[in-house]
Amino acid sequence: MFLWSSVFVNADCENMLNISSIQGRFLLNTSLLPNLSFRGVCRLALGRRLQQSQGIRRRGFSKNMAWSMDRCELGLEVKIGVVHPATDAYAAEAVEALKAGKVIAVPTDTLYGFACDACSLEAVNRIYDIKGRKHTSPLAICVGDVADIDRFAVTDHLPRGLLDDLLPGPVTVVLQRGESSALEQSLNPGFDSIGVRVPDCNFIRNIARGSRTAVALTSANLSGQPSSVCVKDFDKLWEHCASVYDGGLLPSGRAGSTVVDLTIPHKYKILRPGSAREETVAILEKYSFFETV
Repeated sequence: MFLWSSVFVNADCENMLNISSIQGRFLLNTSLLPNLSFRGVCRLALGRRLQQSQGIRRRGFSKNMAWSMDRCELGLEVKIGVVHPATDAYAAEAVEALKAGKVIAVPTDTLYGFACDACSLEAVNRIYDIKGRKHTSPLAICVGDVADIDRFAVTDHLPRGLLDDLLPGPVTVVLQRGESSALEQSLNPGFDSIGVRVPDCNFIRNIARGSRTAVALTSANLSGQPSSVCVKDFDKLWEHCASVYDGGLLPSGRAGSTVVDLTIPHKYKILRPGSAREETVAILEKYSFFETV
């Protein structure tokens, strides 16, 4: 039996980045940004609305909205058929790609991720191949809404309202799969638990809703390499994706989601601190949960 804790402590999302330190030289057009609804554990301020004009300059704009030409330049002139803006107009296309068993790259509220139909063994195996990831490392799933979680994991031992306070947000909750789970047994064989995400990002949530199933989700990078906060970070892997959906530079750094084991009633265990540990612990303690070692 494998343990989620051993996987996430050594996950490839450990490297941290102070976004404010990036020396941006190019300003992304706001039409490329997804529609984000910042609720749940992490509320992010996007700052003042950007003004559009010819000859626009970086001075006076949020550093989180500025791109580094060295790391986040799109290069659309050579990849125009692969990269698309992460907007509602492209959500239906992304859903069809998942239904066809393909892998796509998407922004979330933390990092860029590779996504596929969690019930397609071929697509799941393709993600492992793209990342060079060992099959003993489990994949988390993403669903569109908190109400969808009990289709895939056991939640009846949790206090009412707990999941709604944690999610949507930068948190992965690890729960027992249970005998009634709609997940294929071929997903994460050897694990009787599953990590579940409801990201605070409308684009990936709309994809999950449209697919009407769970979406397998993992960071868009080679295993063991720094995780990605802009599409340029993993441009060498674009060719393996049906489409790459660009949501600009993600402002939360490279810590990834906070991973917390909630399989035992009224107890929790932080498997990876991630970007929202303090907020997550505060919510759990409000519901009289105790940390286990």
